[in-house]
Amino acid sequence: MKLLFGCVARVRVLGSENVNRTGGFLLAANHISHFDPFVISSVVRRKIDWMAMAEFFRFTVVRFLLRAVDAFPADRDRADRKTIRTAIERLKDGRVVGLFPEGGIRDGARSLLEGAPLRPGASTLAHIAGVPILPCVILGSDRLYSTKRWLPLRRTPIWIAFGNPISHSPDLERSQARERIESELTSAFKNLYTDLQQIFRLTTDDLPHPPRERMKRCRMTASLAVPGTGNLKSFGGCATIHRDGFRRFAANGMDTLMCASFNLLQSRHHLHERSREEMEHYVAACEKLTVENFYAVPNDAEIAAPIDAKPGATITWPSPINTNFPANNTARADLFPCARGWRAPTVLMFHALMSASHIGYRRYATRFNELGWNACFVHLPYHYSRVPRGYWNGELAITADLIRNAEGLRQGVIEARQLMATLRERGCDEFGLLGTSYGGWIGALVAMVERDFRFVALMAPIVNVEHAIWGSPAARFMRRELRRANIDPFLVARHFHLSSPIHNQPLCDAGRVLFVSGEFDLIARPEDVEEVHGKWRGSELLRVPQGHFGYRMLRETIARLRERGL
Repeated sequence: MKLLFGCVARVRVLGSENVNRTGGFLLAANHISHFDPFVISSVVRRKIDWMAMAEFFRFTVVRFLLRAVDAFPADRDRADRKTIRTAIERLKDGRVVGLFPEGGIRDGARSLLEGAPLRPGASTLAHIAGVPILPCVILGSDRLYSTKRWLPLRRTPIWIAFGNPISHSPDLERSQARERIESELTSAFKNLYTDLQQIFRLTTDDLPHPPRERMKRCRMTASLAVPGTGNLKSFGGCATIHRDGFRRFAANGMDTLMCASFNLLQSRHHLHERSREEMEHYVAACEKLTVENFYAVPNDAEIAAPIDAKPGATITWPSPINTNFPANNTARADLFPCARGWRAPTVLMFHALMSASHIGYRRYATRFNELGWNACFVHLPYHYSRVPRGYWNGELAITADLIRNAEGLRQGVIEARQLMATLRERGCDEFGLLGTSYGGWIGALVAMVERDFRFVALMAPIVNVEHAIWGSPAARFMRRELRRANIDPFLVARHFHLSSPIHNQPLCDAGRVLFVSGEFDLIARPEDVEEVHGKWRGSELLRVPQGHFGYRMLRETIARLRERGL
């Protein structure tokens, strides 16, 4: 949050010594935008456990993120005992609990800054937990609803003031203590509000406005900024420019942040002195192989176990590729059969590198079931159930050890072929494939050796291995290690006929392949996806306005597949 708001805002703080105190206390702030808790947390050295609206916890991804930062749900319409108990326990443990006593975003006469009454919850919590309340007033964050405020170098000013702690009045009865706390808190909010206006000489525009008014004002300004915008076409073009600029900025920021995390994890994996020699020996052996030879299922490999027809059933089988990590040597797939049984077509779902959660894929598996498809969520090498102890999910799949990377790809493709063979034995003769990023890479390789696909949807796939190694911002540490080990691009390129989709052709009908490209993708570059689309003649290309990381791509891909009749 400090990195993000350091780029788009200039936050000025009064009374920071009050908030960076020791011990537990209740932080009570006015609420003018959804950005308030993030901005406030970014200027406080201590971690704040925020009370968040219970409605936010209905969404899986949002709930996961809120729980990860120790936020907990609060119902705005009733006193929930669990919420109260959680807040009291954390306060007594010496933690900071943050809340908005207005009960929601407020401005004008509805705001406590203009004299509106407080809700009684904050004073009651402070008295029961025996901790002080620290008042906080934030101004200016509501202007972040305007997309132009997120453009580089705008640095929107935001002002925050922290007041002196208000005692929980332990010597008074609960009702009397609550009245005193609320009276002192109301006065503190008004005084801090006045101090910010006087010290920073704030104008009317700096004071709180409704979010819709902020967004409407942005659109009106955009229209007036372009000559001849009396017509809707000009207005729409300007709005599109601002929207696309914001999307690009946000997408590039997210991609850059994730690339930094990839490089941080890769820094745990160094090459040894014999890496060059081992790489030469490996590619020399691989040069003699065709794609079919490289990804062939060994004759003595045990096929996947019999499939249980129960929803959510799991099958495991020994991987035909043995690695130095026993946990990775067991292949696994989660099965979601539809009402038609295993004779129905089956979609194989290949997740992304270091995928954060399988919940979204399971949700889409249910949607495929409703469309008459079975679904299989495949655990790719070094992910989920196959993560060795001491490592992160997917950490070992892509590192400077290119031999392990290549063998991981080979392992994933061969296991997918084993799974397809098992499903064929159960009567399934048509398949679909849904792959994302790393999973899209493996999906493209599977399409090079298998025919029976009704569709192959590859979202932001890694198709240009040369760029993925020598040009991607996610592989900076990897490149440093390779150069240190004297492993050059010419040596690596000798394996591209087996591992790079852009250097190959699909065995399945290319007309059944859908490539999906993120317009602002820094990792699977749009030009690379367009190039492989051109080489796989007959394939379709769908462009989505997002970076490499995001949820819009999967939603639009499924919608396009439905239009095509799957």
